[in-house]
Order: sequence, then C-alpha cells, then structure tokens
Amino acid sequence: MFKEFKEFAMKGNLVDLAVGFILGGAFSTIVKSLVNDIIMPPLGLVLGGVDFADLLVPLDGGTYDSLEAANEAGAPVIAYGLFINNVISFLIMAFALFFVVKGINSMKRKQEEAPAEAPPPPRQEVLLEEIRNLLAKQQS
Repeated sequence: MFKEFKEFAMKGNLVDLAVGFILGGAFSTIVKSLVNDIIMPPLGLVLGGVDFADLLVPLDGGTYDSLEAANEAGAPVIAYGLFINNVISFLIMAFALFFVVKGINSMKRKQEEAPAEAPPPPRQEVLLEEIRNLLAKQQS
C-alpha cells in the first residue's frame, strides 16, 4: 500500500499540481498587495479620498470611522469595501490566468500544426524502386 501511495504521490501531474498550488498562493499575495497598495489608493483619491477598506454598513446603528474601529467595538458590520477589493483582486487574477491559458493553448496549437514527418516507405517499396532504377540503367 505504501508503494502504491509513493507511486501516486510522485506522478508528474500531482507534483505539477502542488507546484501550481504553491505558486498560486504566492501570486494571490502579490495581487492582493497590488490591489490594496497600488490600485485602490489612487482610485480612492479620485473618488474623493475614500478608503475602500473602510467602507462598511454597521448593523448596530452606530457610526464608525473605520473598519478597525468597528471591529474594536465588536460591532457587526457589512464590510462591502473589502468585498470590492476582493472582487478587483479576483478580476486581476482571472485576467492573468486567462493570458496564461491563452499562451498554453497557443503553444499546443503550434505543436499540433507542425507537420509530422512522413513515415519511411515500407522496405519492399524501397527494394522495388531500387530494382526499377537498376533495370532503367540497364536499358539505357
């Protein structure tokens, strides 16, 4: 049973999946930083100094300056600003993955389009052609 598990775990597809999963986690961190630290601040500035992370609807009727203040007070909130950030992160990741898949599909199509070498003719045809060529030489 251990041998079967070892064979399963060492298959190329499983190792590729593990590598992809780890890289996906790292890529997710980069995209979140891109959204939270680079895209959202200028967007918030253009929209009048709004910090999307602090956009919320308090469910207890209170007023809070930020999500952090609401969390410290233990207030239940709908943090739709964080949702907006996550949607933007998702769209960026989906866009990046679209280009990765598009590139892979393009490479696969090029490999499929490459003409395969014609198989060599059967040995008997080669021999018959040699005999024909020899007979043609003798007649001339």
